[in-house]
Amino acid sequence: MVGIDEVGRGAWAGPVTVAALVPPPDHLRGVRDSKELTRDEREVVAARVRGWAVAIGVGHASYEECDALGMTAALRAAGRRALVQLAALGYEPDRIILDGNHDYLALGARVTTVIRADSTSLSVAAASCVAKVTRDALMRGEAEHYPAYDFEANVGYPAPIHKSALAWYGPSAIHRRSWIFMDGLCWRGVPPAPGRLF
Repeated sequence: MVGIDEVGRGAWAGPVTVAALVPPPDHLRGVRDSKELTRDEREVVAARVRGWAVAIGVGHASYEECDALGMTAALRAAGRRALVQLAALGYEPDRIILDGNHDYLALGARVTTVIRADSTSLSVAAASCVAKVTRDALMRGEAEHYPAYDFEANVGYPAPIHKSALAWYGPSAIHRRSWIFMDGLCWRGVPPAPGRLF
């Protein structure tokens, strides 16, 4: 059995990331959905999960793929890349617990979708922490190249400084240009109107 979760679906920049995790028989305390943990707590939990799990695969779909494929297909690509990593380690699951209500992996009977599985399944919660910490680290690395957008803090998600930077500078090279936030966006040095952040 494998637990799978994704992160980055709602971001405006950077990849979408999917983690697939094979749990051992023993329980691991303190693991919760990554959204319920602080940054420091997530990093501690993710490190513990990496030492506990039998195997972990992490797949990404780039910002270009998010634009070109759409989110469902980008999630499928990232998820299947994570499963390929597991297969390379010798694990090909016959049962997958997938957070949510839609099987974006399109793998048929092997997949069981569970709404809020990141709150009810240890393997999915553990996968959510690994996916979040991995993607956040990637986006904080990008902050050095695109300092105006405050990726260090928002890791590509909507936030006031991020929105203001988009209005002033336009999208960076790693923004998802087909996303709806781009509609009506004016830039090239034109500051946002007073009280308007995007």
